[in-house]
Amino acid sequence: MTGEKPLKIAIVAGEESGDLLGADIVRALENATGRKIQLVGIGGRHLQELGLTPLFDGSEIALMGFSAVLRDLPRLMRRISQTAATVAAERPDCLITIDSPDFSLRVAKKVRAAAPAIPIVHYVCPSVWAWRPGRAVAMKPYVDHILCILPFEVKALARLGGPPGTYVGHRLAQDPGVLGAAKAQSLPRDLSEDRVKTLLVLPGSRRGEVRRLIEPFGKTVSVLRQRGHRLRLLLPTVPHVADLVRTSVATWDEKPEIITDPDRKWQAFGKADAALIASGTVSLELALSRVPMVSSYMLDPIARHLAQRLVTTWSALLPNLIADRALVPEFYDQYVRPENLARQLEALFADTGLRAWQISGFAEIGRRMATERPSGEIAAGVVLGCIKKAVGGSRQ
Repeated sequence: MTGEKPLKIAIVAGEESGDLLGADIVRALENATGRKIQLVGIGGRHLQELGLTPLFDGSEIALMGFSAVLRDLPRLMRRISQTAATVAAERPDCLITIDSPDFSLRVAKKVRAAAPAIPIVHYVCPSVWAWRPGRAVAMKPYVDHILCILPFEVKALARLGGPPGTYVGHRLAQDPGVLGAAKAQSLPRDLSEDRVKTLLVLPGSRRGEVRRLIEPFGKTVSVLRQRGHRLRLLLPTVPHVADLVRTSVATWDEKPEIITDPDRKWQAFGKADAALIASGTVSLELALSRVPMVSSYMLDPIARHLAQRLVTTWSALLPNLIADRALVPEFYDQYVRPENLARQLEALFADTGLRAWQISGFAEIGRRMATERPSGEIAAGVVLGCIKKAVGGSRQ
């Protein structure tokens, strides 16, 4: 795999997170081969700094929800065809598609049909273990390998008949903010009953999530106060919902401190005694930060109907799925009851079995998600293996 000829890599990355993952692979490929990497495809500023001239702005495919696809389907189909045709014509040594499966996997399928010799690697396993498991076997004809960011996904792909997978690690496992929060949580903590408890309140990053959960979360705080708890409320949020959050908490008995700065968010994670959260990726952030939590979620009627028909997993929380046991209590829809949530949190404020159960489980999650080498290096090794296999003619 050495020589002066550049290694040509096609990349499809729409999300900012995907752009970062792609840049990590490109740097690792350069280090591993000693060759210049020639890039073609779609990516953001991180890949552009490494020489990519994108076919179009990656933000066009960054938000690919069901409603967005329906609303803008003709343009998206044109972009899919344009991307696939360009990649096939460029004949890269490998195509790496990253996340955004509604777009990137359609590109991969078209590229395989037009240029079967190009090896294709997909980064970030679609959630086939949670819903629509048939997608796993459907990917196998046109995806040669999947780079997984959750440790249980490799076995899930094999069980479902999908492409082979390799666990490369998750960026959160090595995030400096997470590591700092976990270190702060490891220090001795006063768990006496009469102290002020620091509670993280995380009602979600989407406006619909905030609107549905902010009222029961506020009532949960009221119940805790009525039951004699003195509280310090910290509410990290993202800028695009910050104004909605401020308006929504104005009537709370106890006003939370609203945090939008990322560094202060991780400081809050380090100080928290417990967290009340909207189910989502934040659960993994908290688990790796060693913060005990209670999770809840309220779906809109359409999403609830779809979830009942399509979701196959036993838990919606990544910490529970990674640990393969029910570490964090989950409450959904009509079961999001403030009186219950308050009592669950009380058990996490004190030195209880539930608190110890979660913290020991979170430590196990940290061990399961650890990798001996950086994710980019592992991913680059898989890509080079696929290129070598294609050059050797092992795949027809």
